[in-house]
Amino acid sequence: MMKKYYLLLICFGLVLNVSAAEKTIAELASFKEKINHAIIKIEQTEKKLWSYKVSRYEDEEGDISSSIEQHSPQLIEQWSLKQINGQLPTNKQIKKFAKKKQEQSNTEKKEVNIQLPLRKLINPESLSLVSNDEKNIVMAFNVNIKKLGKDSRGKLQGTLIYQKENQFIEKITIWNNADFSPMFTANITDLTLTFTFVHINGSVLPKQNEMKMIGSFAYFTEINETSLDSFSDYDYQGEQLNSNISHIGH
Repeated sequence: MMKKYYLLLICFGLVLNVSAAEKTIAELASFKEKINHAIIKIEQTEKKLWSYKVSRYEDEEGDISSSIEQHSPQLIEQWSLKQINGQLPTNKQIKKFAKKKQEQSNTEKKEVNIQLPLRKLINPESLSLVSNDEKNIVMAFNVNIKKLGKDSRGKLQGTLIYQKENQFIEKITIWNNADFSPMFTANITDLTLTFTFVHINGSVLPKQNEMKMIGSFAYFTEINETSLDSFSDYDYQGEQLNSNISHIGH
């Protein structure tokens, strides 16, 4: 009788374990689906239809530079330079800036996916749960950025924060867990990429992009770089642009 009792307990325990495992698998699948929809939200946001300001900051081995740029899709010249290194830009600097933006625009037309797509950045199969509370879901994932070379494979990892209220990815952080060489004679010891996003009327737009990188080049040259792009003053111009196109058509 005692043996049967223990056997029942073991069987009951096994059923509970299987049920818990199934619940965990189902929960993970649900979280992955939420992340997929959040990525679609970012993909469907047409940043080019928004006016916004970009404050850029760069520090390359102590050589610091900064600028403030304005994107205005309703104007013929969509990009304008408002400030450079804390000063109003000269005519020469404005012309140089306009030329650079035109070259970037031409490159973007040839290479549609010039920016790193989130689907390539976040490996959906590797997504695993880190934490889950009332406000956020935090998930970890493996990273493979081809531009950083074959040696970076398996040496990059990331986490993302999914905000439940507005159902969007609020923050992505990527870092290296070992030294890697993106190119011959270059060695990166520390790399951190941080992307934050803001939710505005159903659209998900960049808030801040930050990169910190430490290493060496040709064994003797120090690499110590920080770059920070901050986006603000978003204003949707889509309706105004469509109105202008309709007006021209008439």
